[in-house]
Amino acid sequence: MAEHQVDAVVIGAGPGGYHAAIRLGQLGKKVICVDRDEIGGVCLNWGCIPTKALLHVGEVIRHIDQASAIGLKVPKAEVDREGVAKFKTEVVNANVGGVRTLFKANNVQFLYGDASFKSANEIVLKKKEGGEDTIKAQHVVIATGSAPIDVKAWPRDGEQIVNSDDAVQMKRIPKKLLVIGGGVIGLEFATVYTRVGAEVLVIEAMPQLLTGTDLEISKTLGRILKKQGVEIMLNTKVGDLKKEGKIVKATFNGEGTSGKDETREFDMVLVAVGRRPVTDSLNLKAAGLAVDDKGFIGVDAQLRTKVANVFAIGDVTGQPLLAHRAMKQGVIAAEVISGDASAAYDPLAMPNCVYTDPEVATVGLSEEEAKAKGYEVRIGKFPLAASGRARTMHESDGLIKLVGDAKTDLLLGMHIVSPQAESLIGEGVMALEMGATLEDIGLSIHPHPTLAEGIMDAAEAAHYKAIHIVNQKPKTPVAVGAK
Repeated sequence: MAEHQVDAVVIGAGPGGYHAAIRLGQLGKKVICVDRDEIGGVCLNWGCIPTKALLHVGEVIRHIDQASAIGLKVPKAEVDREGVAKFKTEVVNANVGGVRTLFKANNVQFLYGDASFKSANEIVLKKKEGGEDTIKAQHVVIATGSAPIDVKAWPRDGEQIVNSDDAVQMKRIPKKLLVIGGGVIGLEFATVYTRVGAEVLVIEAMPQLLTGTDLEISKTLGRILKKQGVEIMLNTKVGDLKKEGKIVKATFNGEGTSGKDETREFDMVLVAVGRRPVTDSLNLKAAGLAVDDKGFIGVDAQLRTKVANVFAIGDVTGQPLLAHRAMKQGVIAAEVISGDASAAYDPLAMPNCVYTDPEVATVGLSEEEAKAKGYEVRIGKFPLAASGRARTMHESDGLIKLVGDAKTDLLLGMHIVSPQAESLIGEGVMALEMGATLEDIGLSIHPHPTLAEGIMDAAEAAHYKAIHIVNQKPKTPVAVGAK
């Protein structure tokens, strides 16, 4: 049993945790980061990074399948499942190794083990190899992230009934896959498995995919996915899942079945109904902490819990459960711990990305949210079919949509379905943070030919001034230049 004395201990080595630990090291603090699993947490090992590697494989397959349309004669792609899995693993290992190197460069000590509070300043670490260490720290950062929600009615076995952690391993490619949940995780895996040859049905209990996303954007993505072969049922609920040998019989009912019970057979069922915060083994009570009714830990703008020396960041602090949110919170918590009184988490704009093919990226208010908040909205839209650059890429399905305030012309939200949407949305983040108007965006010269100029075109369309699409006549005169 060893005893460690440090300035700070970070519990969890995911995106939030490793950012906090590295920043603490940069600021001269003696810091230990602990995790029960691997450096990088869910994001690097089972989430963001490996799924994007698989999605890239799927994107390449689509390009091969469509190569004849651009004058290339290419044999149909043959999927080597083991080779794909190897590529995914190599990507993961490279990223994990990179964080290890950064830990070493910034004097961050990493320890494997299951951490729990003995007091607000003392952590007990149950080590993988047996035994316990004690870590005494002036400050503690809780960064334990989240895990897939397990549904008792559909017991996971890791082979036939799986969660996202299982699906990313790609141990096999099912002939028929049922995805329960039309959110980010469900749609990304639907894209992956459709590309590698599975027949995929997505069932969503709510009236739209990506609940909370701009409805027009959601419908646009749904239409594109259906064209790609993904079957989608909305307003439909799954009842029983019965395993019979190598088959799972699923019964569902709702709008997708015209209100009648329907039973189908699948090789695999992916349960993707959300994630829960991981706090179960922390013994929070010993630190004077508790969770709310949804399992989250409350924090203030400086990421402090109600116990002054204990901080919490990332998924354990509530929605939205996003890696980049956790990363920024980790840096801020480290700076607050190091004495920066001005550091605070108060973003005006939080982007969200869905790595389907094409991708969806959003930031700010949807049209529906803006109207619900009482705004008189001004909408600017630009279809990808009108983009010269998109056509050179043999891409025509997609939409760029801007939501503005008709009274002030301020941008309220940006929503994109397009290749490279995850990069394009950065313009919307900057515009919202800096208080840009639709006119500002339209007046900003964008390079041609690019996908990004579609954002400029959408802004111009909001004022009925677009060049590359036919402008509809405004119902009332449009005031341009209002600030």
